[in-house]
Amino acid sequence: MSPDTLPNEMDDDLRPEYDLAELLKTGVRGKYVERYRAGTNLVLLEPDVADAFPNSKAVNEALRLVMQISKLQINFSPQAV
Repeated sequence: MSPDTLPNEMDDDLRPEYDLAELLKTGVRGKYVERYRAGTNLVLLEPDVADAFPNSKAVNEALRLVMQISKLQINFSPQAV
């Protein structure tokens, strides 16, 4: 392969209607930094568990209920004598 036929690093999938120079000129540095710092907790559910919940709100409500129940069990556990 000659150097003329090697893929150029600058050849990319950027659509022709986008001007890279203009995009770089008007870009805002750190626009999403706060979101990035806040982080995201992503949990993958097994298919059988995911089928039990219609959406993430339902999963969160169920987990909060489990947390409340576990606190109740700790508060009402028999005391060692």
